[in-house]
Amino acid sequence: MMRKAALLEAIAFQNRGLLATETDKTAILAAVAQLEDINPTPRPVEAADLLDGNWRLLYTTSRGLLNIDQVPLLKLGQIYQCIRAKSAKIYNIAEVYGLPYLEGIVSVTARFDPVSERRVLVKFERSISGLQRLIGYNSPSDFIQQIESGKNFLALDFSIESRDQKGWLDITYLDNDLRIGRGNEGSVFVLTKVIK
Repeated sequence: MMRKAALLEAIAFQNRGLLATETDKTAILAAVAQLEDINPTPRPVEAADLLDGNWRLLYTTSRGLLNIDQVPLLKLGQIYQCIRAKSAKIYNIAEVYGLPYLEGIVSVTARFDPVSERRVLVKFERSISGLQRLIGYNSPSDFIQQIESGKNFLALDFSIESRDQKGWLDITYLDNDLRIGRGNEGSVFVLTKVIK
C-alpha cells in the first residue's frame, strides 16, 4: 500500500513529532489525510478485535504529549495507548528518562463510550506518575494488570473527577497494525500495534 508506506516514511525520523518542522508537519498531515481517504475499516469503533491491544505512538501533533520533553532533565521515551475494548478502557502511558535510575512514567486511565461508528467520548479517571523502579513498571501490559488488580502505587496516584477532564477521539484509519486518530483539541495521532 503506497499511501501507508509514504506516511510511514514521512514520520520515520520525526521522533514522534518532536523534530518536525512546519514543512514536515504539512507534508505529514497531507499523507495522513490521503490514508484516511482509503480507511479499510469504515466502522472502526465496532472493530473491537482490531482496536484491542497495545499501540505505540509513532507521531503526534499533541503539544500536551510533546511538551513532556521540555521538562528540565527529562526526555520523552516511548508512548503507548493501550485499549481494552471489553472493559471500554484506555491506558495512556508515557515513559520518561533522564538521570540514571530516575526513569519515570506518566499514565492516565480513561473510560470510553462510543457515540458513532468512528467517535468515542473519553472520560479520564485516574492519573499515575512516578519512578518506574518504585512503581515496579516493566511493560505496559504488566502495569495495566497491576492497575486492574486495584493496586495503589508509591507515586502520584489520584482519581480524576473533574467534569472538565473529558474529550473525544475520532478513529479515522484502522487496519491490522496502524491506527490514526484525531482528538477534540485538533491533535493527530499515528500509532502502530505492538505485537506481544
